[in-house]
Amino acid sequence: MIKTGSKEAHIEAYFSNTSHPALEEIGIESSEGIIVRRSISSQGKGRAYINDISVSLQTLSTVVESLIDIHGQHEHQGLFKKDNHLLFLDTFGGLTENVASLKALYNEVVRLKSKVNELKERRLQRSQRIEFLMFQINEIDSANLKIGEKEAIEKEMKILINLAKLKESSEIAYSLLYGSEDSCFEKISHVVSRIKEMEHFDSSVKELLDVVESIVPQMEDASLLLRKLKDKYDTDPQRLTELDERLELIKRLQKKYGKGVDEILKYKEKAEKELQSLQHMDEECEFFEGELSVKEKKLQEMAEELSKMRELASKKMGKMISSELREVGFQNAVFKVDIKKKEAITPNGLDDVEFLFSANPGESPKPLIKVASGGELSRIMLAMKCIEINPYNSGLQTLIFDEIDAGIGGVTAQHVGKRLKALAKNYQVLCITHLPQIAAFADNHMKVEKVVMKDRVKIGVEQLAGSKRQEELARMLSGTITDVSLKHAKELLGDSI
Repeated sequence: MIKTGSKEAHIEAYFSNTSHPALEEIGIESSEGIIVRRSISSQGKGRAYINDISVSLQTLSTVVESLIDIHGQHEHQGLFKKDNHLLFLDTFGGLTENVASLKALYNEVVRLKSKVNELKERRLQRSQRIEFLMFQINEIDSANLKIGEKEAIEKEMKILINLAKLKESSEIAYSLLYGSEDSCFEKISHVVSRIKEMEHFDSSVKELLDVVESIVPQMEDASLLLRKLKDKYDTDPQRLTELDERLELIKRLQKKYGKGVDEILKYKEKAEKELQSLQHMDEECEFFEGELSVKEKKLQEMAEELSKMRELASKKMGKMISSELREVGFQNAVFKVDIKKKEAITPNGLDDVEFLFSANPGESPKPLIKVASGGELSRIMLAMKCIEINPYNSGLQTLIFDEIDAGIGGVTAQHVGKRLKALAKNYQVLCITHLPQIAAFADNHMKVEKVVMKDRVKIGVEQLAGSKRQEELARMLSGTITDVSLKHAKELLGDSI
């Protein structure tokens, strides 16, 4: 896109439109017209502007597409795809919103059918699933699990496994502290007695006596705690077996339902909800079947109503395009929109649409994609453009036809030129053409020319008028300018020269 040696490419267009809904929504003023601009950098970065305000490419595209309709030289190839014919008809008939509504309802029906089928499938396996869920719930309930239970069991088992050592250590400690004749308690009692004797002779010893005497009750408390511990370590040895069995139960449940007691209980809650759903599945299935029945009936009604609207639009479209085709040289052409009903409703309704065409008298219309030549398709597309923009796309003001002369010439080209001239009364029409029969009808004739200068190509654009325009048409007619070609060019221009 960027010329060799240049860093950027720029394109700009000015539209005299003074209002545009999309611009009003984003707060861009357009009372003096609309200037759109785009820059492309060689680094791949691009910028887009509307009235010198930076916008996204999406916004730029939305605005410009509503201002310009471009008919390219290969666009008529879309007519070779039968699937496009329905879209053409719906666009012509202004039925796109109806189709969108039907498509949304169709998708809802598909969703409901899927839901009903799922419920029916689950209902077939319901009894087995209910039995299985009840077994799981009962298994967890019967375990009577408590949060933190596993950790408490493991802590207690650690004590029981080391019971002998704990018992021995607690008894020795108790004996040393309190239980033997030579215990710490006996010794501290002797210490207290000696200090009291000292106090009789030295009153300053009172502070020391208070400190030592304070140790006595602490030693008594410690000995009491030691006695309780050593008695505790006389617990029934069967307790370890019970705890071991309980821990194994919890581990077994964990393997089936999740790590930890909390996850097992969460699984139980989930299972209870599913069980409740299965037990009420009949009511749920009946509800969705009822919803489906209502939506299917409404879908059928919408599809039939859309078919009626398409039938009316097809007749009008056939007449209008046949009329337009006569304007571009098909005096005996017949264009028909053939609609057949499908067996089942699709996202686009019940209709199978195909364009039929006959260019010659006495020939019945046949599928367009089988009988129309490239030139004929080009003119049919022109006819479609004419009726499509009137009245349904009346907001468009600029139409661009890029080499609509593909596959045509002579008298036919003259008819196309006349039709473009008629369109130009209501729209700005830009036409790129190689045919003088079409160019002669233009109000403004621009000559676009490549010029090679010092191994580089430059593009020249020149507005032609008077004798220069006559000479250009003569060159287009014969390749060279001769008296005969100049005379013919003058005839083409008529009063325009």
